[in-house]
Amino acid sequence: MASLALLLLYPLIKNVILSFQDINKIEFIQRKYPFGGFANYTQLLGDSAFWTVVVRSFLFTFANVVLIMVIGSLIGILLNRLGKWMRLVLSMALVMAWAMPIVASVQVFSWLFDEQFGVMNWLMRTLGFSGYEQHNWFETGLSTLTIVTLLVVWGSIPFVALNMYAGLTTVGAELYEAARMDGANGWQTFWKVVFPNLKPFFLVTTFLEVIWVFKAFTQVYAMNKGGPDRASEILPVFAYVEGQSQFHYGLAAAISVLTILILLVVMSFYFRLILKQEEEQ
Repeated sequence: MASLALLLLYPLIKNVILSFQDINKIEFIQRKYPFGGFANYTQLLGDSAFWTVVVRSFLFTFANVVLIMVIGSLIGILLNRLGKWMRLVLSMALVMAWAMPIVASVQVFSWLFDEQFGVMNWLMRTLGFSGYEQHNWFETGLSTLTIVTLLVVWGSIPFVALNMYAGLTTVGAELYEAARMDGANGWQTFWKVVFPNLKPFFLVTTFLEVIWVFKAFTQVYAMNKGGPDRASEILPVFAYVEGQSQFHYGLAAAISVLTILILLVVMSFYFRLILKQEEEQ
């Protein structure tokens, strides 16, 4: 408890206090910390740019979590059906992708989509598409976030796939046999046999993925620093840019506090589902 208070609670309290202070570059240099009340929050809630970033963060999170859960679950089912050696090869590939440092993976994806020497431009030209001579894949915020989405999904799929496979090993073979005898196809078997038995897995995993994706910072910032023209910023990057690049420290703290509150509100629905699931069991 003491360690958690030191590492988590104390910085959180300091950040909340900072969010009520009017600290910019001059105040920071002069070591003056004037109390600004709710001015930072009022400014943010009335700023259309902030709400644009909020909507962008939700859409980014939704797209990533859906892709991660769907593709990860399918690969988990594939792992359960493969033979021993092919399962081992695929598992090793998943673990290596999962273990790859984020910054290193960002560099790889940046090279793949490089304007001059990128593999994607070469591939598009090879397939006969025109207009891909030095095509800039990071020209817009949407295209930048699309590439970031590919990166985040690629790095998150192994966690879902391996946990899905572990969960499938707990489903009794007699349930699959009974479903086959009843004439159920693969899709019906999944919804009538697999999903009910692994519902806690889907709830908890989705809950974790929403948290991890919503607060994704490294992938977005390292890819293009939230650009171009701040068009690919999500809330954690927005807070960092405001604090470290714009020197609006109090405002950045307020953004991070609002981010936590938004995430808690969203997660409250999942907490209710998990508690309901436990009560049913």
